[in-house]
Amino acid sequence: MSNLLNTLSGKLAGKNVRIVLPEGEDARVLTAAVKLQSTDLVSPIVLGNEDKIKETASQEKLSLEGLTIINPETSDLKADLVDKFVERRKGKATAEQAEELLNNVNYFGTMLVYTNQADGLVSGAAHSTADTVRPALQIIKTKPGVTKTSGVFFMTKGEEQYVFGDCAINPELNAQDLAEIAIESAKTAQAFGMSPRVAMLSFSTKGSAKSPDTEKVSEAVTIAQNNLKDSDLQDVVLDGEFQFDAAIVPEVAAKKAPNSDIQGDANVFIFPSLEAGNIGYKIAQRLGGFDAVGPVLQGLNAPVNDLSRGCSTEDVYSLSIITAAQSL
Repeated sequence: MSNLLNTLSGKLAGKNVRIVLPEGEDARVLTAAVKLQSTDLVSPIVLGNEDKIKETASQEKLSLEGLTIINPETSDLKADLVDKFVERRKGKATAEQAEELLNNVNYFGTMLVYTNQADGLVSGAAHSTADTVRPALQIIKTKPGVTKTSGVFFMTKGEEQYVFGDCAINPELNAQDLAEIAIESAKTAQAFGMSPRVAMLSFSTKGSAKSPDTEKVSEAVTIAQNNLKDSDLQDVVLDGEFQFDAAIVPEVAAKKAPNSDIQGDANVFIFPSLEAGNIGYKIAQRLGGFDAVGPVLQGLNAPVNDLSRGCSTEDVYSLSIITAAQSL
């Protein structure tokens, strides 16, 4: 983790990227915000009730000097954000409904990003993934050509660094979805200084087993490879379908996939389903000793990222740095 954060900190030095932390009343989030405020990497914008935030700061012995704190319910920004929200939703919300929704810290924070008053948002310490992602999908929306928001984890241990996806968002994926997520994951890896070598995973390697599930992954590989040819992505290697050992162990790859461009040296792993991805990253984290940072959401017009409700202060800090780097 330290290697990744050191690299990103170098890119962010002096940028003071504006990151919204909607859950400012949470001690973990507030502690991370104060730590971020002491750097020249991120300028945090903390949302919540000022009195509750001051009470938390007192309990945690934190100085709030210089920290931007906004209460959505009383902010002077709210009236303008309500108007812009109604306009953005194009008849799907009245002014009264917008007024109520923007009392919600996630909606208010997402509107700050949408109106370019912030560069990104990190939430989820006290909210579900749906609570974080829903406003982003309604307001920020996906990039042109992207139909699915997906969530990847950076898995790091010492010098090792991998990307796992989708581990957070989409319970059901068809071949087109998998291909799109593979391309977006390659872009994410590349944006963070990696040379993507993308392995699309299954319980089969290059046709060693046949079923609708393996054929879906094989079809996704073909779609993704064709899409790569038509993209401006450079130096991306993508292949599959692979069992995990064939994607990560050279000796196994030499036996199972001798003609593949990936020879046990993949660093981006695309799982065939959400359950596989979620189980896989947690096994690597809990048994393999990897740090798991994320989920980092990809495919949105601006970065919004989701914390685990079991997160630590360091998790909030790290994901804020990653979110800031995504905005560059």
